[in-house]
Amino acid sequence: MGIIMADPKDQTKASEKKAEVKAEVKTEEKKEGKKEETAVKLVLDPVTGEQVSKSELKKRTKQREKMKKKDEEKKIAKESTKKEEKKQKLEDEKSEEEMDPRLYFENREKWIKDQKDKGKNPYPHKFQTSMQVSQFIEKYGPTTEKDKFLKEEVAIAGRVMTVRASGAKLIFYDLVGDNNAKIQVFASAANHQDGVFKDAHANIRRGDIVGIIGYPGRSKTGELSIAPKSIMQLSYCLHMLPTSITKLKKQETRYRQRYLDLIINPGVKDIFKVRHHIIRSVRDYLSKKNFVEVETPILNTIPSGATAKPFATHHNDLNLKMFMRIAPELYLKMLVVGGLERVFEIGKLFRNEGIDRTHNPEFTTCEFYMAYADYNDLISMTEELLSSMVFNMFGSYKIKYHPNGKEPDEKGVVKEIEIDFKPPFRRMPLIESLEAKLKVKFPTDLESEATRVFLEKLCAELKVECPPPKTTPRLIDKLCGEFLEVECLNPTFIMEHPQIMSPLAKYHRSKPGLTERFELFVNYKEIINAYTELNDPKKQYECFLSEAKAKDAGDEEAQAIDENFITALQYGLPPTGGWGFGIDRFTMLLSDTINIQEVILFPTMKPDVAQIRFRNKTSHSQLLSLIHI
Repeated sequence: MGIIMADPKDQTKASEKKAEVKAEVKTEEKKEGKKEETAVKLVLDPVTGEQVSKSELKKRTKQREKMKKKDEEKKIAKESTKKEEKKQKLEDEKSEEEMDPRLYFENREKWIKDQKDKGKNPYPHKFQTSMQVSQFIEKYGPTTEKDKFLKEEVAIAGRVMTVRASGAKLIFYDLVGDNNAKIQVFASAANHQDGVFKDAHANIRRGDIVGIIGYPGRSKTGELSIAPKSIMQLSYCLHMLPTSITKLKKQETRYRQRYLDLIINPGVKDIFKVRHHIIRSVRDYLSKKNFVEVETPILNTIPSGATAKPFATHHNDLNLKMFMRIAPELYLKMLVVGGLERVFEIGKLFRNEGIDRTHNPEFTTCEFYMAYADYNDLISMTEELLSSMVFNMFGSYKIKYHPNGKEPDEKGVVKEIEIDFKPPFRRMPLIESLEAKLKVKFPTDLESEATRVFLEKLCAELKVECPPPKTTPRLIDKLCGEFLEVECLNPTFIMEHPQIMSPLAKYHRSKPGLTERFELFVNYKEIINAYTELNDPKKQYECFLSEAKAKDAGDEEAQAIDENFITALQYGLPPTGGWGFGIDRFTMLLSDTINIQEVILFPTMKPDVAQIRFRNKTSHSQLLSLIHI
């Protein structure tokens, strides 16, 4: 049998096919292996929450670390810039501080004189602003982007409070305007279009008033700014301002130079905004109730209307002794007699008394008189006015107050109390409350000598001091201050005073010897005095006679007899309620201050002895020679 030989081509094809099959098997095995390997190596990305391979996670982690490092570097750079700016500011202030104040003044004075000699006007008549600094902040604060300035032009003006140079072609200023509003001035030579950049900025100093025309925007650090195309000096601070190093804390300097206090201490402006709000609230409240605001005389021929010692003066032409008013009460009641049924006056009163933390010889009150009202109506009005005023200002009836000031005491403690103006306010009848507190019974006839002797002995037993003259009204007042007023943290009406203490108030309709009167105390201080007005001319005259006896006994604060007022009552005063409100003390409460001089723009001060001596030794011509401008 012969052997059949296989075709070489077929063998090759078979082997190729076998190889292909093997290759396919290996490929499939590899794919399966990779699938298994991938399934095993997938891990959770903790940031995104995705399942990714280890290599992908590694890649992402490196990228994140890189970004984090960049962010940290930016943050460090930003903090470094801020530190440098602060350091530069302190250095600028320090270098200014080290300069002799007199030399500083003379240099500035000389520069202004040189400008005048060159025919220039260093004090322009006008700079037309397009908005105030506060309006600039309101308009551009929410909309401007970081490191971007708008193309629209604005014109603003304000006082320069800091100067920070960053090279020859970039200067930063802090510009302060109305209501403590502050923005940055980003003064760059690239934006300057009015003359030479260096010359325009060479003589700008802290405290100067400047006008700027420029573009609103934000700097690289995100500071709201204006980039000036032109800057003009409008007025000059010739004296060195206190710096953040030296500050201005001395009370005497602050009160004597209130303008400087307002420039350096921004919080002072806030106190007088509170004062403005209180006065406006009272005025609006009374106007809505159809009251008419009036003005009555400051100079009186008789010091009447309150129990207080007056300031006396002399009218040369009339050759007449006159007095600064201690109260407008009698004039206002005369207007009610005349048919002005609801009148009020907000104004100054003058009392020649001591100066302390709650007393200033010149102070502001509001008094109103309302026909056909009594003290019950006035109580309701008082609660309504004060509680709504506090709520509108603070969004709550409760306020925080620091009775010892906001600075820590020796133990590092800052005492804070809470005062609640939620109505109704507490009522405390004066005589009944004293009897309950002292566990005694007062005599029925409060105007008798026996009562005066009883009260004098009681004060001695309780060690309550009452300087002469020891009259019944003064003794009762001292007892009230010692035992009742000390309980009046929250608003409290001490009411129903004896007639002998209240010569202008109407007698109580059901309690003999007492009156329909109240005093409102808050934080242990009297804020309001009010009563149903006495309108019987005969009884009023008798009360004036009683006051005259007290004055003869040495009581300088007792009221004088006002015959003109008695005549007015004889024409008929309708049943009337009268109300007096101490605006200064209430401002102290709502502005959280402990000294009445803080809430009066220009409080009464002793004369500066050094200035008096200087004026007395210096002639008028010598004074003029000291002024070069």
